[in-house]
Amino acid sequence: MKKTYFNFLKASSLLCLAFSFYFPTLAQEIRSLSGANSPNDDSNPVWIGDNTLLFTRAFHPQNLGGIQDSGDIWMTVKNATGEWEEAVHRPDLSTAGYDLALGLEDILTLLVLRTEAGRTSIHQYSKFGKDWNYLREVNFPSLAQVSGPITGRIASGGGLIFLSGKNSSGFGNEDIYVSEKKGPVQWTELVNLGPQVNGKGQEVSPYFDPETNKLYYSSNSHPEATGKDILISKKLGDSWDSWSVPVKWEQISSKGSDASVTFLEGEEVVWSSTLSSDGYADLLTFAVPVPLVIPEDFVASVQVEPIKQLPKKEIAIKETDSSQVIFTASPAEVKMAEPDQPDLQEEVKSETPLEWTVIDYKTKQPIPFQIEGQKQNQSESMDEGLFLSEVIKKEFTGLKISSLGYFPKILGIEDIPTDGRILVALTKAEPGSVVLLDKVNFKRGTSELEEGETEVFLSDLAGFLVENPDIVLRINGHTDNVGDPGLNKQLSLERAGSVRDFLVAQGVEFEKLRISGWGGTRPIASNVTEAGRAKNRRVELVVEK
Repeated sequence: MKKTYFNFLKASSLLCLAFSFYFPTLAQEIRSLSGANSPNDDSNPVWIGDNTLLFTRAFHPQNLGGIQDSGDIWMTVKNATGEWEEAVHRPDLSTAGYDLALGLEDILTLLVLRTEAGRTSIHQYSKFGKDWNYLREVNFPSLAQVSGPITGRIASGGGLIFLSGKNSSGFGNEDIYVSEKKGPVQWTELVNLGPQVNGKGQEVSPYFDPETNKLYYSSNSHPEATGKDILISKKLGDSWDSWSVPVKWEQISSKGSDASVTFLEGEEVVWSSTLSSDGYADLLTFAVPVPLVIPEDFVASVQVEPIKQLPKKEIAIKETDSSQVIFTASPAEVKMAEPDQPDLQEEVKSETPLEWTVIDYKTKQPIPFQIEGQKQNQSESMDEGLFLSEVIKKEFTGLKISSLGYFPKILGIEDIPTDGRILVALTKAEPGSVVLLDKVNFKRGTSELEEGETEVFLSDLAGFLVENPDIVLRINGHTDNVGDPGLNKQLSLERAGSVRDFLVAQGVEFEKLRISGWGGTRPIASNVTEAGRAKNRRVELVVEK
């Protein structure tokens, strides 16, 4: 039996982009960055001067990796009236993977962190006018040891990078680390900031101010945490693990999850927040700049008295040959040696379940959905809170997401974002709707369908059409513009016909399927690059009635 779930877009996704909030206790109004926000996940604001703010936007259709892209770099500019202009995509700083601006290494050099094909790296870009030109990858030796969604910032002056992520030697889920620059492209090994900063939960989005030695970061480890709050800790000595007791920054911490503080000019500050949930974030600031109430009283951590040595005593243990083995141990050591007594100080690190957001592609509103794991010709209904390790263990090749009245979508395991937060936009089966058959591939230069993933995808589509017999579709074939236009048009028509033939063989009525071949006359991307030509070689469905 299939299980149906109804998910809700995170608070920020359902609000008007010009929303504002009034905190009576603080007597100050907080608002979004006008044109900088979207129904998508907007986070990690980085101020680079010249009234310009870079940030990371996830799951946006314009991202280079499409709607499944977990983060491209976008930009918004503050105009003369103080309003933030509509954000623009920066493809020159982005890839099909996860991209995050770390900030300026110097006035002309920007550092960008990216995770692509499972590998995380940091790169230099040089400013040329209003554009950024790629320079090179920097040597960051211990970056491979950090996993999960990595966040961070370069400190003012360009000599320090603070990053947060998962590490097997960490104190909690995500910890904060620091690396120091030692050459033009050389950085030191990451150093953990220690247990005063890093708790048993999540510590993310660090921002360090070298002038005040204060570290601003997001944490859910402290007592009475609501979501993730902004904490401030002050560096007390020369060592990177010597910090004051963290203090909550009450002025901007909300009931949601707050992170990614960045300071602009004067007392203006921007941060990201989900406001009332732990989901998609928006960029926030004060409607009118107000004096920042930053804690100034910081105390050193409490020193724990060393444990006194307990007296030793002899313990006799009989072996099976009736001889005795004598050893000495303290009572504490004996207790720890007892069978079936787990080490209570050993933290149990649990995997985070996949986080699903399923919406109507046109309205962006949440819709009920089902999940099925797929391998070969078999499928299995799955719970919403499944784990990636569970998917891998069951050897699924993909996950099918479906909803009544919507075309199903299949995610390959490789399509699951590294942070486990999955946004799926389903297209409603109504007249005028267009569906890209992105899992349908053909043998090179022919109209012959490939096997495997292509057939699984079309079989699922056929099942949906059989269950909805009133739908009439037009199958449109397209190519790039390379080669003879007449041959391209014929090939595109033949490919549309191959899709129709497969669907008919699976039980779909022939009369409900019509075909057209457009060759290279209707591109959706530039034919100048191979990536653009690949997007233009496609098959689409159009619902006619």
